[in-house]
Amino acid sequence: MLFYWIFISCFLQIPTFVCSYTSAECLVRMNYCLNGKGNVVISGFFPAYAIYPLNRTIDWRMTKFNRDFMVEYRLRNYQCILAMMFAIEEINSNPLLLPNTTLGFVVQNVPEGKRYTLANLFGIFSGPGFALPNYRCAREGMLAAVLTGPSWALSEYIGTLLDLYKFPQLTFGPFDTILSEHRQISSLYQVAHKDTSLFLGIASLMLHFHWTWVGLFIIDDDKGAQTLSDLKGDLEKNGVCIAFVEMILVTRGSFLTTSWKNQVQILESTANVIIIYGDSDSLLSLIVNIKQKLFTWKVWVLNSHWDVAKFDNYFLLDALHGSLIFSHHKEEIINFTDFIKTANPFKYPEDIYLHVLWHSFFNCSFLRKDCKIVDNCLPNASLEFLPGNIFDMAMSEESYNVYNAVYVVAHSLHEMMLNHIQFQTGGKGKEMVFFPWQLHPFLKNKQPFNHTGDQVVVNWKRKSHEEYDILNFWNFPKGLGLNVKVGSFSPNAPEGQKLSLSDHMIQWAMGLTEIPQSVCSVSCEPGFRKTHQQGNIACCFDCTPCPENDISNETDVDRCVTCPETHYANTKKNYCLQKRVTFLAYDDPLGKTLSFISLSFTSLTIVVFWVFLKHRDTPIVKANNRALSYTLLITLTLCFLCPLLFIGHPGKVTCILQQNTFGLLFTVALSTVLAKTLTVLIAFRVTTPGRMRRWLLTSRLPNFIIPICTLLQVVLSGVWLATSPPFIDKDVHSEHGHIIIICNKGSAVAFYCMLGYLGTQALGSYLMAFLSRNLPDTFNEAKFLAFSMLVFCSVWVSFLPVYHSTKGKVMVAMEVLSILASSTSLLVIIFAPKCYIILLRPERNSLHHIRDKT
Repeated sequence: MLFYWIFISCFLQIPTFVCSYTSAECLVRMNYCLNGKGNVVISGFFPAYAIYPLNRTIDWRMTKFNRDFMVEYRLRNYQCILAMMFAIEEINSNPLLLPNTTLGFVVQNVPEGKRYTLANLFGIFSGPGFALPNYRCAREGMLAAVLTGPSWALSEYIGTLLDLYKFPQLTFGPFDTILSEHRQISSLYQVAHKDTSLFLGIASLMLHFHWTWVGLFIIDDDKGAQTLSDLKGDLEKNGVCIAFVEMILVTRGSFLTTSWKNQVQILESTANVIIIYGDSDSLLSLIVNIKQKLFTWKVWVLNSHWDVAKFDNYFLLDALHGSLIFSHHKEEIINFTDFIKTANPFKYPEDIYLHVLWHSFFNCSFLRKDCKIVDNCLPNASLEFLPGNIFDMAMSEESYNVYNAVYVVAHSLHEMMLNHIQFQTGGKGKEMVFFPWQLHPFLKNKQPFNHTGDQVVVNWKRKSHEEYDILNFWNFPKGLGLNVKVGSFSPNAPEGQKLSLSDHMIQWAMGLTEIPQSVCSVSCEPGFRKTHQQGNIACCFDCTPCPENDISNETDVDRCVTCPETHYANTKKNYCLQKRVTFLAYDDPLGKTLSFISLSFTSLTIVVFWVFLKHRDTPIVKANNRALSYTLLITLTLCFLCPLLFIGHPGKVTCILQQNTFGLLFTVALSTVLAKTLTVLIAFRVTTPGRMRRWLLTSRLPNFIIPICTLLQVVLSGVWLATSPPFIDKDVHSEHGHIIIICNKGSAVAFYCMLGYLGTQALGSYLMAFLSRNLPDTFNEAKFLAFSMLVFCSVWVSFLPVYHSTKGKVMVAMEVLSILASSTSLLVIIFAPKCYIILLRPERNSLHHIRDKT
């Protein structure tokens, strides 16, 4: 079958606009009209063909035509005539619908010019062969209703006359809100569905393919402004921006026009998706331009009122191939395709249109006088042999509306009969006589079902949201002309299920191998956010990376989201990672180093203490207050062990002990140094024993300094613990990707008060030692005490700015280093000279050496 279509498309490219003079002359000369006999007649006005002058100076008001014209076949509209005939045959064969009544039809082509159309109407009112206003001259076939379309303008000016006589008029073209809501024509009924959800469906399609940058072509007619407003509203509400809007003037009969005012705009626009809203008659010049320019890289989104046969040309490529078309959902009409296959000039010899088609397309011999073909034809010729771009076998939306309109009239007539409307019988009871206006109440209230079971509503107030089929136009190779259903849109479906689409079935425009993109700016990937360009619309933007610790895990976000404090952004900033809990641990390199230093100096202090115990009876140990030396060494041992409280996972107990133990131990150490300094000062100043100095020396006053100073520190710690004790805290900002568990001091004021108290003790000890620096230096440690206090103060003065400039584990490590450094200064400066004499210069540690030196 595929090779058949390729053969048809490539080798039988038939010009559809121009036909031979011999056959076309019949359509013009005989004023095409088709009749089907019946008791009740339904009339239809269908633009089955159009006549165009080759010489533009020809006056359209001419009543005669010469060879300077061409005839355009409108086979899509001719299918509507076949649909009307098919529906009437179905109804006449149905014994349950309109029994004892036969429906007939009168079909006329719509001529150019309103005057001739209205003249044909008078002929229908009066009867065949008559055209007398306000008179019914023919006895056969009462006229029940008139079908008009597909153009709303055609229906409007025909309806103006029909409304005077209250003739029921049913239009099968696209629904026009102005005609119904404003009630300009009270006798007019629209069979087509309302397009209330069409624009929402188009917007949903744009969102499905992420098309946010589109162009618009809209007819510039009475409802063009409202259409543009509604369409733009639905698109912008869904985040779709309009690249350009082109309002096309209605140009009926000007299919030779070759340009429109802003054709460069579409060539240079970055919008690869263009929405066209209108019918093929009105936008004929636009589509001709599109096909001539071969815009094969664009995606066209159309409403369903298109006749692709109008736009045939001799190019193998079709610019409209791959278009997406929104069409009202309709049920399949059983046997309609078979009916079309059997429609031929031999079955309907009175249909001149079929004779002309058979002569034009199947090379049949033609009798010009009778406008009929003879038997010299292609055997078994049928309309299905025509390529899809010439004649589509599938029922069009307009044909479906015609089919429904006939059923609406039939059911209304049937209802009118059942309600005993008075019929006047004449001429042996063969004809029904009634007034057409009597049909209006039944047309307004009746919601009949057609042969397929689909309900038909002609009262515009009762029309609800309808479903749409999404069709994909396949026309490669040229002539294929298939509308393939690839999806649907149901406005009444649950949210998220309104649009159903089979992407893999869609054939895109030539040159496109994947889903095309149509955006003003490339989408911002996860990890970026949109920054709108000043002066541009929302769809045009720049992509800016998310700030530190912010992420975006979707495309085209306006704002980045900050990660929780327990998480941090990955390098691509599209995902929040769980922060790793950390602290100054023993297995951490820094923790290992500090632990090693702490234990090493603890061991060294124990060794020094052992040396002093072993040589406790030597002069150098006795001369410097042996008890205070023991107290200081024991305190320094604990001071060196104190940093171990800062290393490891912080707990409630360790957090309380850290600062308070540190403060208490250093208070004892500094008060011991102060006591030693005071002892030296008192001892060497008592050269002439007086009552006061002798009492100070004999009362052992320096020994009371330690408990007094320690008691003050205990009181300070008690107040601290009672008001704002230290607690476990989390530092989530200091180190990227980590949550550091630390001990919060609780009260920074108490901490700095403790440091100030220790500084006061160190300064007092330094002053005392400084005053005794020039005393006899045999075993005099005043200079060493002064220097150790100077180093101690220097360490803690340097500690404060460094401590405030660091955070997290480093801040804890700085405090530990300060504790170790200050403790080391006391141990090394005070006890290193004594150990040197005791261990390396024992001869100097004797009374004999002291006397000689004295």
